[in-house]
Amino acid sequence: MSLAELLHRRRSVRHYEAQPLDTDTVAGCLELAHLAPSSSNLQLYEFYHVTDPATLRELAHACLDQRTATTAAQMVVFVTRQDLHRDHAHKVLEFEKGNITRNSPPDRQAHRIARQTTYYMKLMPFLYSRAFGLLGILRRVVTEVAHWFRPMITNVTEADMRTVAHKSCGLAAQTFMLAMAEAGYDTCPLEGFDEGRVKKILGLPRAARITMVITCGIRRPDRGVWGERFRLPFSEIYHRR
Repeated sequence: MSLAELLHRRRSVRHYEAQPLDTDTVAGCLELAHLAPSSSNLQLYEFYHVTDPATLRELAHACLDQRTATTAAQMVVFVTRQDLHRDHAHKVLEFEKGNITRNSPPDRQAHRIARQTTYYMKLMPFLYSRAFGLLGILRRVVTEVAHWFRPMITNVTEADMRTVAHKSCGLAAQTFMLAMAEAGYDTCPLEGFDEGRVKKILGLPRAARITMVITCGIRRPDRGVWGERFRLPFSEIYHRR
């Protein structure tokens, strides 16, 4: 299918057939989701692919016993891990050093490596570190002053950076749903869940946050998709400047 066909096929399915899914196919779709862009390429997310029937039942209850959850063959929980920013920054930097060495002109390698080192070892920890909101206030003050003199990102509070992590995770989740549509499978993204219960079921650390739970299965033709798809008129949301 073309991208347009995939987008038209994808629906938020509320009721699935009692049919199993190929676990490796779903995992392959998650591997494709990992190709989605993420802010500064930090990839501050994890995917929890749930196939165990008992765990699925617990998750369905934590998802408020919605029909899409109780009938799902599998589920994927998309989780942000802002607490891993230092580890991920180090890994990205090590890759970039090799990437620059292999692909940049020799006379520019030292400068580019130094720039990447500053970015990942100094700027990223400054932006993503947390201290009960205090570091976010400091960052906001610094950027507010700096942007008087030049364009500057000012949405740098701790809440802002959590939003950045969720944006990147959301891009991966959407990529996953499109990959599943191409595989002939259906999905439904959920924001209606008890986060504390879901984290306990999966054994997630306190710092982890859940972006969404995505149910997976094969749509039930008579009940899986409720009616026609509604979208606001494009003219109401499209603005050209």
